Amino acid sequence: MTNRLVQDDPQSSHMSNVPDKMDWYVYYRVRAEFSASLQLRVTLMQDRLLREFGIAGALKRRPQSQDGMHTWMEVYAGAPPDFDAILASAVLVANLTELVDGVRHTEQFLDGSSCA
Repeated sequence: MTNRLVQDDPQSSHMSNVPDKMDWYVYYRVRAEFSASLQLRVTLMQDRLLREFGIAGALKRRPQSQDGMHTWMEVYAGAPPDFDAILASAVLVANLTELVDGVRHTEQFLDGSSCA
């Protein structure tokens, strides 16, 4: 899912603001006993994304577990709007889906100054 503001009329006096960079947040749940495996796989995946695409990532986890599950979040600051395809491919290569319980939820955010 890519959020873009698109100008309908090229003759319009309003300039469109099509962002070239967004922050991506991906969160999901993993059984606590798979946490070490997940952390290793995501770290390797993020190293590859940085090396091949120049996109730095961070990995975060909620401090508490709930029902034997941890909630994890990947953060990619300043990623391009087409990052969804890049990330989907990287997730397949890293085989993350076998460790994730349910769905990986993805959201994109713009800097506040980009929204004006």
